[in-house]
Amino acid sequence: MANVPGYVLKNSRTTRERAEKFISKIYFTDCNLFGKLYPKECPITALRHFAAPGRIPYSEAVKGDFKETKVGNSFGPLWSTHWFDLSMDVPADWIGEEVRLIWDSQSEALIWKDGVPLQGLSPESKRTDFVLTKSLKDQTKYRLYVEMACNGLFGGGLNGQINPPDNNKHFTLQTAKLATYDRDVAALIHDLEILTDMAKLLENDNRGYQALFAANSIVNTVVIGDRETYHRAHQIAVEFFSEQNSPNQHVISAVGNCHIDTAWLWTYDETKRKCARSFTSTIRLMEEYPDFKFACSQAQQFEWTKQLYPALYSDMKKYIAAGRFIPVGGTWVEMDGNIPSGEAFARQFLLGQKFFQKEFGKPCTEFWLPDTFGYSAQLPQILKLCGISRFVTQKLSWSLVNKFPHHTFWWSGIDGSRVLTHFPPGNTYGMKGHVDEVLRTLTNFQDKGRSNSSLYLFGYGDGGQGPTEDMLERLNRMKDIDGLPKVKMATPDEFFTEVEANDSKKLCHWMGELYLEIHNGTYTTQAETKKFNRFCELLMREVEIFSSLSLAESVARNVGPNAFKYPAEEIRRLWKSVLLNQFHDVLPGSSINLVYKDAVVLYKDVVDSSSPLLTKALQTLVQTQTSGDAKAIPLVANSCSWKRTKVVEISADQLTAALVNRATEPPVTQQDFTGKTLVITSAPSVGFAPLEPLSSLVNPVTVEKLSNGNIRLQNGLIEAVVDDCGRLTELRFPGSKKNAVAPGLYGNQLVLFDDVPLYWDAWDVMDYHLETRRPVEDVFEKAKIVLEGPLRASVEVSLKISDASYVKQLIVLDAHSPCLAFNTEVHWHENHKFLKVEFPVNVVAALATYEIQYGYLQRPTHFNTSWDWARFEVCGHKWADLSEYDWGVAVLNDSKYGWSCINNILRLSLLRSPKAPDEAADMGIQKFTYAVMPHKGVFQDAGVIQEAYNLNCPLRIDSFVLPDTSAVSRSFVEVDSPSVIFEALKLAEDAENVLVGRFYEAYGGHTTANIRFGFPVKNVKLCNLLENPIAEAVITFCPTSKSVEISFSPFQIISLLISI
Repeated sequence: MANVPGYVLKNSRTTRERAEKFISKIYFTDCNLFGKLYPKECPITALRHFAAPGRIPYSEAVKGDFKETKVGNSFGPLWSTHWFDLSMDVPADWIGEEVRLIWDSQSEALIWKDGVPLQGLSPESKRTDFVLTKSLKDQTKYRLYVEMACNGLFGGGLNGQINPPDNNKHFTLQTAKLATYDRDVAALIHDLEILTDMAKLLENDNRGYQALFAANSIVNTVVIGDRETYHRAHQIAVEFFSEQNSPNQHVISAVGNCHIDTAWLWTYDETKRKCARSFTSTIRLMEEYPDFKFACSQAQQFEWTKQLYPALYSDMKKYIAAGRFIPVGGTWVEMDGNIPSGEAFARQFLLGQKFFQKEFGKPCTEFWLPDTFGYSAQLPQILKLCGISRFVTQKLSWSLVNKFPHHTFWWSGIDGSRVLTHFPPGNTYGMKGHVDEVLRTLTNFQDKGRSNSSLYLFGYGDGGQGPTEDMLERLNRMKDIDGLPKVKMATPDEFFTEVEANDSKKLCHWMGELYLEIHNGTYTTQAETKKFNRFCELLMREVEIFSSLSLAESVARNVGPNAFKYPAEEIRRLWKSVLLNQFHDVLPGSSINLVYKDAVVLYKDVVDSSSPLLTKALQTLVQTQTSGDAKAIPLVANSCSWKRTKVVEISADQLTAALVNRATEPPVTQQDFTGKTLVITSAPSVGFAPLEPLSSLVNPVTVEKLSNGNIRLQNGLIEAVVDDCGRLTELRFPGSKKNAVAPGLYGNQLVLFDDVPLYWDAWDVMDYHLETRRPVEDVFEKAKIVLEGPLRASVEVSLKISDASYVKQLIVLDAHSPCLAFNTEVHWHENHKFLKVEFPVNVVAALATYEIQYGYLQRPTHFNTSWDWARFEVCGHKWADLSEYDWGVAVLNDSKYGWSCINNILRLSLLRSPKAPDEAADMGIQKFTYAVMPHKGVFQDAGVIQEAYNLNCPLRIDSFVLPDTSAVSRSFVEVDSPSVIFEALKLAEDAENVLVGRFYEAYGGHTTANIRFGFPVKNVKLCNLLENPIAEAVITFCPTSKSVEISFSPFQIISLLISI
């Protein structure tokens, strides 16, 4: 008989595929390892079901009317909740074995026992089993409840993940059984996963062949059912994995996370349950894997868990104290990075960091925002002022045009502040613990030589659920294998500390915004939400300012038990609602319709609850009387830090009251077409004054129809001519020949674009939409004069957008105003169309200027490079400006954030009409205002910034019964430098009778400002955005003048602790 050789010539492909099939979940499961993972099975003894009336608590659910059900039944519809009562008798011959519940309802679910949530389940996150016992003892009877949420990990889109929800969707209970679990088999499966992946991905490398040889040896060694061969086979893998890397190999710090979108393709209420499903699963893994570290952001989600799942929260706090469950981010939610105001950014950190400090004993040291759609250039300063010097994100890897040149670098903001920033080079926060991911992390890393470390974020995210047992097993095997980067479980702090110690001086710098070259349609989608956001941000500002002033006056008057009580808790509650709605899939407009219904409820509560707070504050501030026969006197309140003279609308009664005891000439008045009376009046800086209508005008507003049918409006400051379509043909200063409108073109030109992205409907507007421009020129009703002055002139025009949509505009010029306003009402019923308004400016400029948080940013108007043309749609706030030397034009708005400036055409984005994930996005009647302001000189000196505030913070007229009829004008905050903007005044979070005032330098230069307070002040200190005193900073407060003099650098934010 011929000798049998001790080897066989091998083909690498067939050898590798043989090993892959040996652990396949699909092929040859009757004779491979996977088929033996759960070797014994038995049905659940009794399975009963209760269709809950909603998302009810456990205590209520267990009292439900449970009825018998079975595997194969379907439950729904989408968003409904079903509870299951499971009675289980484990076979006696399973003694000593690990027993697991196997559950797959094609949906998310949560296991409960005795009122305590135990673990989440979801087939999409590969988590469909739960350990009943690791070794069955005498107890063989078990009872659990399963809370089935009728939604998938990503909601329930109809025929597509981001499509609108399928509200008739049902979910089938596919599996509900008990099984034993063979850990020896599981270990071999994980061994072979690593080895076969290394063999495939390092196929031309010697180490790849060694991995293939080891995998093949394992397959040859294993005899299915023979446990001794399992142990010998596993030892082959252990020996391979023990061959370590060189000391200078790249080190990957693996951090678990679950990135739960606070709302997206599901509602806030479902997110609360996602937190429980994800965090319970994480705790179960921490009990088994002592090296496992997990990062978790968003104070709001912690607070929900504390309120709804106290036992779970207690477990979380235990692991937080141990340094393994790591709060990160420092914010209330992972907010949008472009649209919120500067003050809203500050409050995200204030409430977030205060929560983390109170609950866990320390604030966060890393800003964690992996999934928002770009990052404001003012964020570095805000971070530093909140005690944060590190930043993690990965979203810029999504950019369509340019590849960002760094992964670890210093990011500098517009003021020069810098933070250490890291983009995990695996380009996702949802790694799964695979060989290709760690190799990709190393290959992609762009700062080799400067740094030798990177982050690796693993776990199922967006819809939550987080890391799994399989991920941890694979990562543990890759800790230190020759051929792969080193992988170690680490905290974000450990990673950054190492980089700071070894690499910080070698890293590159990036200055300015981190612009995401995709998802720029989110600056415009969901117009109502964005309008509410702007309105509520500024409403909260006024509530806080006047409540703070009322407290200061009340403390000074020492009125004892009748003192004004600052509504701190209510204001905090309302801010939380505003901040919650700024989550990065809500405010940008990329959520389902149900989310926006919830958002509107929150916004309306903010508006309705703030109004009485503001009224009460003003009543206290002006010392309103509540009895007597005196008549109410109208007062004008101004929250801005400059004196304002404006046209206001008042009632006939208010006008009558304002004229009591008036000895001067009759005021200039005008009736508008709604029956209101128009007057022009003044109010001091941050204060109030009696309504005193002016009795004369140097330059009344006039309006006339010209011989060619056009209409001219003028007020001594500007002149404008509009045509039949309401388009600007001329915009100039009186007596000037220079027209601000570019020759041959029209200002206020409404334009419609096709708006069909490649996939991300609500998110994306593509560059090619610019090729589809169509002017809106079809006139429903020609421009006509409706108000003729002397205080206000108005022209009304209506245009047909399409057979389904039209726009109605009131073009308004007020006396004493440098702006021409366009009050716009759009009846919008379009499909994948984009409405913008154009202002072609008679200017040559390479840069346009856009307001951002606490400052402004300049961006190119040309397409010289790919970095330039990728920014064809950008984010700005209340104003944008295009200027040349000594001349320019600004456009202001009350609720818009999308802009574009190409060459000399400044465009404001108005409305989009995507159909996914909200099929009704922006449909209906939309109202908003924008304005155009020509100016001489630079926009800073011309008052553009102040006029934008004026548009968004109108003077407030309220009537009060005063102690006497000679009301006194009061100014409470005065700033002598126009470049310094007074932004906020509030009660300090942790101090009694201490206010926090916020100011910022808005012009982009160095200045010194004298700030005078018109209320009693004991002392003033500098503080950061967390309201902690800055020990090394000293300022001099003059008690006689109640003033401080402070030096500001460009765009610097300064906060003051003001003792009253």
